Amino acid sequence: MSGFVDALVVVAVAVLVIARQFRTHAIDAERRWWLAPAILTVMALRGPGIVDSHHRVESLGLLVAEVAVGLATGAGWAWTTRIWRAPDGVVWSRGTKTTAAVWAGGIVLRGGLFALGHAMGVRQDSAALMLGLAATLLVRGGITAWRARLPAYLPAPAPTYGDGTPSASAPPAPVARPAWKERV
Repeated sequence: MSGFVDALVVVAVAVLVIARQFRTHAIDAERRWWLAPAILTVMALRGPGIVDSHHRVESLGLLVAEVAVGLATGAGWAWTTRIWRAPDGVVWSRGTKTTAAVWAGGIVLRGGLFALGHAMGVRQDSAALMLGLAATLLVRGGITAWRARLPAYLPAPAPTYGDGTPSASAPPAPVARPAWKERV
């Protein structure tokens, strides 16, 4: 029953995360972006089934590869997500077509790792998949929160007294500001 529940948790989290990434949503860089990965890690490490006792070396190799794929997928996801600051100061994000390709590549690699483990006779538990998903979410959350705090997304500083701005009696000069665009 525990393996079935773990599989349901992995599928539910993956569906929720994938569906949310293609909707425009606000980023709160100060929120606890590390909490969901921490919960998934605890769930993955709580049982003894994460490593096959009959194939320890192979099982650990597959686990390390799963976490590496998760880290790479999370980094790719974070760097291909479009992030911008609205005039009201809220930072927004939305996944791109490249983000979908990163996810598809991660799923294909994870499927390949599962097939490789099956061919070697290694019993694989859902805990490895859960640990890989935790790595994905942790890296994605960290990089996205960091990117949301970058100066490129912060509003320009307000002018101060004596900084060379025209006085109130002079007509305001039109200011042409280049639009900042993120290209992926």
